Amino acid sequence: MIGTKVAVFGAGAWGTAFSLVLADAGHEVTLWARREEVCATINDKRENTDYLPGIELPPTISATHDHELAAAGAELVVLAVPSQTLRENLTQWAPVLRRDAVLISLAKGVELGTLKRMSEVIAELTDAGPERIGVLSGPNLALEIARREPAASVIACADDAVAHRLREAIHSATFRPYSSTDVVGCELGGAYKNVIALSVGMAVGLGFGDNTTASVITRGLAEIARVATAFGADPMTLMGLAGLGDLVATCSSPLSRNRTFGEKLGHGLTTAEITASTRQVAEGVKSASSLHDLARSKDVYAPIVAHVHAVVEGELTAADMLTSLISRETKPERD
Repeated sequence: MIGTKVAVFGAGAWGTAFSLVLADAGHEVTLWARREEVCATINDKRENTDYLPGIELPPTISATHDHELAAAGAELVVLAVPSQTLRENLTQWAPVLRRDAVLISLAKGVELGTLKRMSEVIAELTDAGPERIGVLSGPNLALEIARREPAASVIACADDAVAHRLREAIHSATFRPYSSTDVVGCELGGAYKNVIALSVGMAVGLGFGDNTTASVITRGLAEIARVATAFGADPMTLMGLAGLGDLVATCSSPLSRNRTFGEKLGHGLTTAEITASTRQVAEGVKSASSLHDLARSKDVYAPIVAHVHAVVEGELTAADMLTSLISRETKPERD
C-alpha cells in the first residue's frame, strides 16, 4: 500500500499529526477540514496554526473543505473526528467513499445512546465488512507524534491479512505500528482510558501525589480489563500498547486533554465551564456516560467510571468522588 492515495477526515491535532505519519510513510494525503480557513492555512503556510502550531507540513499533504474532493480515489480513508460526531459526519461522507476503500478509525469513544463502538458505527453507515474496517489505538499524544518523537501503536482489523497490510502502510521512521485482530479490545481500551485519565486529573487537581495517581491508574487498568473482556476482548490486549501503554500516556502527560480536563474538575470548575473555555475535545467527558451504561449492560463492576460519570454530570464533586472510592468495602485485589 506504499504510495497510496489517503483521505484523512478531520484536521484537528490528531488528524493532522497522523497525516504526517502517513506522508512520512510515502503516501499522498488529502486532509479534510471543517473550516475553510484551516484549509487555507495548511495549503498556504504549510502549518495547521489552530491545532499544531510550529509543525511544518510537507507538500504531500493538502487540505480541502470539499469532502468529495478529499475522498476522490482514496484507497485508504482515515476518520479522525470526535466519536460523538462520527455518525453525523459519516452519513454525509459515506456515499462518496470508494466501495473497496479500507476505513481506519482514530476516534476513542463509545457512541452515546446506541453504545456502539466506532467500528460498529462505520459498519452501519458504510456497509463495509469487518475486513475493510481498522482501528488505531495506543499512546497517541498528537504533538509528540507530530514532532516525530518515537512512538508505537496498534492497528487492529478482524482480518489478519488486512491488519498486516495496514501495519506496513503506516510504518514510518518514527512511528512503529503493531497489528492485532482484537478490534474490541483496542477500541474499548482506547475509550476507557480517557475516563481513567479524567479521574487521575481530578486527583492531581486536588493536590494529591504519586501514590494516589498510581493507585487510580492500576485499579483503572483492572476495571478496563473487566469491562472489555466482558465484551469479548483478549485480556492480553489490555496489557499492551492499546491498553496499558495508552493508559499511562494519557494519565501521565500534561498534553493529555482528558487529564487536563480532570485537573480543572479537581480545581472546582464545572463541566460546562471547562467545555466553554476550550476548542479541544476531551473524549472521556462524553464517553463516561456511554461506558457507564455499557458496563451496566453486562453487570460489570465499574466503580471508577460510575464515579467519573457522576462528577461530569454535576452529581458529585471531585473531592467527594475520591472519598467515595476509598471508602468502599474492601476486597481481594483480584476480585
